[in-house]
Amino acid sequence: MTDHSKACFYALATALLWSTIATAFKIALEYLDPWQLVFWSVVTSTTLLTFIAIIQGKSSLIVAQFKQSPGLFLALGLLNPFLYHVALFGAYDRLPAQQAQALNYSWPIALTLLSVPVLGRKLSFTSLLCCLLAYAGVLIICTGGELQKLDFASLTGVALALASTLIWALYWLFNTRRKGDPVVGMLICFLCGLPWIIGAAALFSGFWPIATEGLAAAAYVGLIEMGFAYILWLKALKLTDNTAMISNISYLSPFLSLIFIGNILGEAIYPATYAGLMMIIVAVLAQQRLSSK
Repeated sequence: MTDHSKACFYALATALLWSTIATAFKIALEYLDPWQLVFWSVVTSTTLLTFIAIIQGKSSLIVAQFKQSPGLFLALGLLNPFLYHVALFGAYDRLPAQQAQALNYSWPIALTLLSVPVLGRKLSFTSLLCCLLAYAGVLIICTGGELQKLDFASLTGVALALASTLIWALYWLFNTRRKGDPVVGMLICFLCGLPWIIGAAALFSGFWPIATEGLAAAAYVGLIEMGFAYILWLKALKLTDNTAMISNISYLSPFLSLIFIGNILGEAIYPATYAGLMMIIVAVLAQQRLSSK
């Protein structure tokens, strides 16, 4: 198998894993509140990343990389895993899974908008049209296609979902300044975010007792969304010379996700969800093509 074929395999595996996450979120939130889900999933992921760093012989890099940019890592840890997952799980707690996961895929558009004030980039007219197309798709999803009513399932849920895209985009803008091993860097971010998560969970919720089903679902989220999927994705990017094609494979994920949402959660998937999601992804792909040029 060639490196390109391996990269495609890893990218497809990542897309499949990502497609299960929205369903896992909703199942976990049947037993846990968002604060508990953040805590237990991040503890699981941090444990996994620590184990991987040890078996790869990279444990000595943890302190070394942190010392290179301690302020940056502290800021990144605040953004992700803390604020991002608090907003994301809050959105999933209030919205149907199909809406929350579709809105989450608008984050590259948020990245485009934030790059203007953060990086000083100019927003071209074509980029502006892409942004308008994506957020028109967001509006269609949120209203179930009934734009004249502007009747949202949960306005707070929509606000949290869009806030999560801004936080994630901000995280990646600052993440470009990070140097060193990516897995070790991710682990440091999680270690820096964990005190915030512990404090918030203690203040607004609690750690125990929780149902075994909830703990298992949180562990799945931590292992997959914050662990193995990220590592497989890094492998795919490392093995390929065609990053654009590998990135495009990831957009299979939201459509596969709707299959799991419909069959496991029993949600009726609305035509407006497909239409809005297509608008978001077309806008994102167009924006990526403009950026590459």
